[in-house]
Amino acid sequence: MKSIKILVFIFLINSICLFPLFGQEQIDLLSGTYTPEILKEIIVPTGDWHPFPTSSEQQKWQKIPQKVRVAYIRQAEKYLNCDWETPKASVFLEYVRNGNRSNYQRVSFGRRTKLAELVIAECIEGKGRFLDDILNGIWAICEETYWGVPAHIGAQKKGPGLPDITEPTVDLFAAETGMLMAWTYYLLEEQLDQISPLIRDRIHYEVQHRIISVNLERENFWWMGFNNRRVNNWNPWICSNWLTAVLILEKDPERKIQSIYKIMKCLDNFMNPYPSDGGCDEGPSYWNRAGGSLYDCLELLHSASNGKINIFNKPLIQEIGRYIYRVYIHDRYFINFADAAAKLSANPSLIFRYGKSIKDKNMIGFGAFLAKQQNMGEDYIRGSFGCLGRVLPALFYLDELLNAEPKVPMARDSWMPELQVMGARFREGSKEGLYVAAKGGHNAESHNHNDVGNYIVYADGYPAIIDVGVETYTAKTFSSRRYEIWTMQSAYHNLPTVNGVKQKNGREFRATDVSYKASEKRAIFSLDISKAYPDEAKLKSWKRTITLNRGKNVIIRDTYELEEVCQNLQMSLMSWRKPVLEKEGTIRLQNPEEIKNSKPVYIVYDRNRFKVDFETIPIEDGRLRSSWGERLYRIILTASKTPLKDDFSIRFVQKY
Repeated sequence: MKSIKILVFIFLINSICLFPLFGQEQIDLLSGTYTPEILKEIIVPTGDWHPFPTSSEQQKWQKIPQKVRVAYIRQAEKYLNCDWETPKASVFLEYVRNGNRSNYQRVSFGRRTKLAELVIAECIEGKGRFLDDILNGIWAICEETYWGVPAHIGAQKKGPGLPDITEPTVDLFAAETGMLMAWTYYLLEEQLDQISPLIRDRIHYEVQHRIISVNLERENFWWMGFNNRRVNNWNPWICSNWLTAVLILEKDPERKIQSIYKIMKCLDNFMNPYPSDGGCDEGPSYWNRAGGSLYDCLELLHSASNGKINIFNKPLIQEIGRYIYRVYIHDRYFINFADAAAKLSANPSLIFRYGKSIKDKNMIGFGAFLAKQQNMGEDYIRGSFGCLGRVLPALFYLDELLNAEPKVPMARDSWMPELQVMGARFREGSKEGLYVAAKGGHNAESHNHNDVGNYIVYADGYPAIIDVGVETYTAKTFSSRRYEIWTMQSAYHNLPTVNGVKQKNGREFRATDVSYKASEKRAIFSLDISKAYPDEAKLKSWKRTITLNRGKNVIIRDTYELEEVCQNLQMSLMSWRKPVLEKEGTIRLQNPEEIKNSKPVYIVYDRNRFKVDFETIPIEDGRLRSSWGERLYRIILTASKTPLKDDFSIRFVQKY
């Protein structure tokens, strides 16, 4: 038990993507422009802020498309006279006992999702039919000892285990709960007061005590960014929910301005070190809560100031938005380095509204495309964790979104030089042919895998050579034992194992001499990955050049020099498609059933240099299965001889 607690503590201190800031520029786009004195003049008083219609404004709710309204009512009817499952202390303790975080989260998230759906259904129907169940949900959640999840409780001074009621701490989901309660307070003001004014008084007390006051008084939560550590998606995600609670519930004008200004300073801590190319090192699924939640904050500030707080014209904000379509491949596939999943249901409304705010037609069209892809308007809008902050704007922008012209922004080339990630395809706007993406960077990135120099190859829009992603999170995922997990290791990426040695985690293990060039005929990405390996690898240099010859092939050329040879070189290739040895020197990647009519992909290697082995990896984890199904394949090329210096290539083609 003690050792597990120590691991969790290490995670919270060192491993949640918190590495020192290197040369952070203090641009302070928000707090450097909008001082507390200015905020006093431009922020709308609490009672006057009216971003969405309340339940009493029935005519406006009836303008939501009928199919959506009917779907909400049907969903909420399932909850009439429902029980509110109790999140048990023994289940909370499973995280420190056996590493499981999912069992408690299922109960906690389920409660919040149910409450959010009941609230929207009541706003749509307006008959009071769901109010008692909403009351029961509010009361049940208010009675919880801790609004967050077991994986994050280690922020308290007494460490992981059970929550300490004398020290409220704010994690992602405590903040999400504060937001949910605030919107419930706002939307159902009259209806709840008719039952009892004590309901909204209770909401106000709990959110003040657990979220607003705690965040105003403390500066030592790592996600705030005041401790000279770089923050990640936690910062804007929590700030968006904290800001919502302040705008709706903070009645003291002075405390309100203090809170808003502090939120701005926190957001500046997120933006100041952000790459100017907009690249999200957490990957596209985390962009939803990194750049996407930053947008939530900026949209709230814009609304609460009647448009006077507006930084949407700043290049950094625009580039952060554009990232999400620059890493799009085809269908539901995105470039998925680090912990990101290969398949993603990106948020159409968020992307559409972000595009409108920065006046980017590609982003607007992408949001409209995603809306049609996901059949928005045919069902109720699901907000994960009960996230009304995303559901409400999605509902009231829905008509505009569904009537916008879809656009699939398949860029021919994407290059983010600070993030050191590239993507290139055969031709603009087409899934046809081969697509390649690759990364440089370092091995202390947010949600890091040891993957400097990794690449992926897609054919006709579907995966061939892949980045596996990550399994369902457990205590081990964010601990000092993270790199014992196979998905984090370079040997399970498309990388060499040198003298039996894999890449190592740490900011010093990085790419050097990184460059990218693109023309009509080809795209070329090159880097030296030798610094990503520890000294035991005996590497002097390892230059990797990845070339897409448009319409022809992808060539991976590796040129290396070793100090000595202790063990034969191995090259790993991870694939979604079953490999078959067509003949010595040629591997055919069989198409899965869902793309059986597509052209196969062939891997051509030097049969005189390498012998090949295939490893089948059964997939039992639900998170990986959602991207890859029941199994994956690892292709291992082992050198017959390993000279001190060598130069060889692996080629991917669709026509052999």
